Parts: sequence; structure tokens; C-alpha cells
Amino acid sequence: MPSIRQNSTPESLPDFRNLGVTARALVAVNLLAVIAALLTEPDWSNTLTTFVMKAALFEPALLASLTVLYASAPWLLRVGYWNGCALVIAVVLACASATQIVLGEFAPAGLVRTLVLAAAAAAMVLAYLRLHTKSHSPALAEARLQALQARIRPHFLFNSLNAVLALIRHDPRRAERTLEDLAELFRALMSDGRNLVRLTDEIALIERYAAIEQLRLGERLRMSWDLDHAPVDSMLPALVLQPLLENAIYHGVEPGTGIGDVLVRIERRDNRVLVLIENPWQAPVSGARAGNHMALDNIRERLMLFFDDEARLESSVAGGRYRVQIDIPYRTRT
Repeated sequence: MPSIRQNSTPESLPDFRNLGVTARALVAVNLLAVIAALLTEPDWSNTLTTFVMKAALFEPALLASLTVLYASAPWLLRVGYWNGCALVIAVVLACASATQIVLGEFAPAGLVRTLVLAAAAAAMVLAYLRLHTKSHSPALAEARLQALQARIRPHFLFNSLNAVLALIRHDPRRAERTLEDLAELFRALMSDGRNLVRLTDEIALIERYAAIEQLRLGERLRMSWDLDHAPVDSMLPALVLQPLLENAIYHGVEPGTGIGDVLVRIERRDNRVLVLIENPWQAPVSGARAGNHMALDNIRERLMLFFDDEARLESSVAGGRYRVQIDIPYRTRT
């Protein structure tokens, strides 16, 4: 089997419907215009005036290009990366040409110069967005490493198998279901975590995981599910919910001696998907288990990779309860 770090993921264009991508494109193009003004204007006192004059020419084309790319974003995400780059540059050139004609700039030399600059700017922005995406890609490899190393803890597997052995004679059906849950859990943990999956699949996975932990912990684990308003067709990164539920049980229920209530609530509000996982919390003492900030940081990076600045993960402690909240955009399979 090839190493997880050797697996390659086909590149795709950035999602031009993402506010973070749009903002970065706007800032990058205007920054290029500022640099151009600084290089072409010898008198720095006139730099702002030069920039404003240039902006009056390229801003309409920029806004038109972003509008077209926004409308065609779902289709662009399905084409190959390099073909998509060519299409993006073609859109920019078409919008730049149309802008020149509307503004009455019919001089061939001026039009050619504008198109060359527009193509160069589009290429540089695409290169910047590609580098930005690649800068977060190690988080995906780390996510799979965590799935294979941290997530499959020996004591969890050992205790789960012992629980199954105890069931085989007096409740073979439940033992069989538990083994099926274990097999499905391991299949998901060892799969490629670099793709978006449906929320319904993630919910099924955490329900299987909770069933296994319920078998181990018995009455000490009390699960509360609030999923009636969950948008099951929403897309999110794989293996986001299971590690959070595992942390809730591992850090909030197992160390205690009484009943531990764990709440999982998922709902849609307008075009947002909200996830809440809540568990008991006690102030850490000397020799206590390590915290879960590493897992939260990894999930936060993965959410940023897929949703950029439109995703948010927050954790808090209040009233003896530890809460993890995820807020992501509602996206369906296109």
C-alpha cells in the first residue's frame, strides 16, 4: 500500500462562490494595481491619483469577471484544474474586452495592452490561490495520520472486542451488529479524508461509534441526539464529527464515575449548518489526560481548507459543560 503522503489529490479550482476566495482575488488585483502605479509614477505624491485612474479602468472588468465566475462556479469545479484555469483567463479577457468597448477604448494597441495585463493578473491571482490552498494541504495528510494512529487507540479496540466476546453467547445478534459497527468505523477511518461527504454519512458514522462506546460504558454514557433539523444532504469534510464525539466521550465521560450526558445537535439556519457537541467538564488536575486542542486545531484547519473564512469552530466551557460548535456554509453536491 502506498504511503499516505504519496497519495495525490486531483487539483481543482477555488470555489469562486466562497467569500474568502472573492476577497482574496479583489485584494490581490488591487495590490497589483498599486504596485503598477508605484512603478509607473515617478512622483510618489501622484501615486494615489494614478491608482484611482487605473482603478476606474480595471475595476469594472474585475467585478464583471467575479460575477461571471460566481455564476459558473459549480460547473468550473467539475472541470480539470488546468482547463479550468484557461477558462478563468478566457472569462477575464472577455470581460476586459467588453469593458474596453463600453468605455470607448477602441485603439488596438491599447486593447492588446489591456488584455495582456488582464491575462497576467488573472494568472498571478490563480497562482496565489493555488499556493494558498497548498499551504493548508498538510492538514489533510495529518488528518489521515491521526485517523490511523490517534483515533484507533489500542484500549478502545481491546475493550470493544472484549465486550463483543462477552456478548457472543447470550446475545449473538448484538455481538454481530457491534462487529459490523466496528468494521464500518475502521473502514471510514482508513478511507481518504480529503473529500467532502454527505452529512447523513457522517451522522451514521457517529451513531455507530456511539453504539460501540455505549456497549463499553453502559449506563455511564447517556447520548442525546437532536437531529430532526439536520440538513442530511449538506456536504462537509470527512471525519469531522467522529473525532469530536470521541473527544467528548474520552475526556468528558470516561474519566468520571457517574453518568455522563453527551449532546449532539445539528441544524440548518438559513444557509448555514450548525453543529453542537456538548459533554461534562471538570477542571483538569495533575496527571489528567491530555486535552483535545490538537484535534480541534486539525479540524479547524481542514474546515478552512474546504470553506475558507466561511467556516468557524469554537470551543467554550460554561456551567460544567464543554461545548464545541461548528458553523459551516450549507453546500450540497453539485
